[in-house]
Amino acid sequence: MDYKQQVTDALAPTLTDLTPDEIKAKIEQPKTSKQGDLAFPTFTLAKIMHKAPQMIAGEIVERIDQSNFEKVVAMGPYVNFFFKKAAFSADILGQVLTDGADFGNAKIGEQGQVPIDMSSPNIAKPISMGHLRSTVIGNALANILTKIDYKPVKINHLGDWGTQFGKLITAYKMWGSEAEVKADPINNLLKYYVRFHKEDVDHPEMDDVARDWFKKLENGDEEALALWKWFRSESLKAFKKIYKRLDIDFDSFKGEAFYNDKMDEIVDILESKGLLHESQGAEVVDLSKYDLNPALIKKSDGATLYITRDLAAALYRKRTYDFVQSLYVVGNEQTNHFKQLKAVLKEMGFDWSDQIHHIPFGLITQGGKKLSTRSGRVILLDKVLDDAVALAHKQIEAKNPDLADKDAVADAVGIGAVVFHDLKNERMNNFDFNLEEVVRFEGETGPYVQYAHARAESILRKAGSPVIAADGQALSDPAAWDTLKLLSEFPTIVVRASDEYEPSVVAKYAIHLAKAFNKYYGNTKILVEDDELKARLALVKSVSIVLKEALRLLGVKAPDEM
Repeated sequence: MDYKQQVTDALAPTLTDLTPDEIKAKIEQPKTSKQGDLAFPTFTLAKIMHKAPQMIAGEIVERIDQSNFEKVVAMGPYVNFFFKKAAFSADILGQVLTDGADFGNAKIGEQGQVPIDMSSPNIAKPISMGHLRSTVIGNALANILTKIDYKPVKINHLGDWGTQFGKLITAYKMWGSEAEVKADPINNLLKYYVRFHKEDVDHPEMDDVARDWFKKLENGDEEALALWKWFRSESLKAFKKIYKRLDIDFDSFKGEAFYNDKMDEIVDILESKGLLHESQGAEVVDLSKYDLNPALIKKSDGATLYITRDLAAALYRKRTYDFVQSLYVVGNEQTNHFKQLKAVLKEMGFDWSDQIHHIPFGLITQGGKKLSTRSGRVILLDKVLDDAVALAHKQIEAKNPDLADKDAVADAVGIGAVVFHDLKNERMNNFDFNLEEVVRFEGETGPYVQYAHARAESILRKAGSPVIAADGQALSDPAAWDTLKLLSEFPTIVVRASDEYEPSVVAKYAIHLAKAFNKYYGNTKILVEDDELKARLALVKSVSIVLKEALRLLGVKAPDEM
């Protein structure tokens, strides 16, 4: 049932100066249940009616039909509506139990395709904590969009081209060995890369050698190409192991190199439309009407640039997927680049550039400092996941030493804790990473939410895992009210997370639901044989379903026992 609509219908006959849609738009949710379940503010009516808002609220309460509500009261300038608890609980529990994990699904996307450019690590470098945000935000958005009937396409636009490969080949030729790379490819390739950047400070001639190797690679030199392919395949093997641990898969691993033969068309279109202008020997697109710097398309030596490749990728994705949205989950520091990308596409006559959205995010820092591969200050994601699982194992051992399948649960809890911690932070915020805080079972953490779900499942097992009917589960217990209302909000939360491209909306919701349920559980004896036992178990089952689904949307598992 649409409870905002119920309030709107009650107010409409009295508030004839407003349309039903205007009334509905003004309805708010009070901060606490003591102030009611929904409220209508009367401030804007004061100008129309030339009366104090408090007086208007009192008059509205006297005039409206209250029969569909437990009560309607004036509180200062607000008209506050209290729902009938038994009817509300029967309605919401019936919906959750009927729909199960599909509760909150919506037919909004109509199977429209949405490419999501995400993760995108550089070949020959390890996946670090710096890659975590793009990976898990992109994955969560894919899950959320799927739930409301879009068809996401997860694209791992690998950093598998560019001058860094000239540097890497140079470093490998100077200090590397095949045996070393075969034994531990990623870490040894990183070691060579970091050493190159330390030594080229005193030996700038190394940069010339690196440029030559990259030119050979661009020209299809056999040795350069063989080394590049080897570095790429070894890197992909290592990446896929980590993605498997995170339970994240991709629809495409087409990286930068894939677009090497697709950039000429972009330059041709720009030339044919008279958009390329010469500037200091380079070719640029003037974007002054967008209040942006010129987009540098070709350097003076004729080399194309990063934006040229991204223009080619955007056009390829539109032709391949005919997308309704195209998302780039890329750090905040690239905001200007994506503004330029959209502006150039617009100038080329591609109005679908309006469907492209940059999904920026802040940094994960360590001790307040940005992580950097080049300086060697890098936290390897694999190592963080290992440490998180070990910490989870230790706590499970202390809390529940007889737990079956401890290793699998520790894996779900440890890795889930890292993912959840990232996603509970609003994506534009920077945050400092502290593993001890992340894997705590108390506080606003992933394990806390997982534990609330496991507790719900434990209660159901103690009750004999009964089959709970979906209809007629009326629960009048005021202690359950906050939990019931939160359950009813889940479909709205999913849509809001999608509209705002903000997985933290789901993560914060999961924390609130876990807290409300734990408070209810702490104050109420659930397994008491009385008239409302089945309704209480229906509430427990509903909480279990919704917490598990909220965690799934974030890419976090929900063990039934912890």
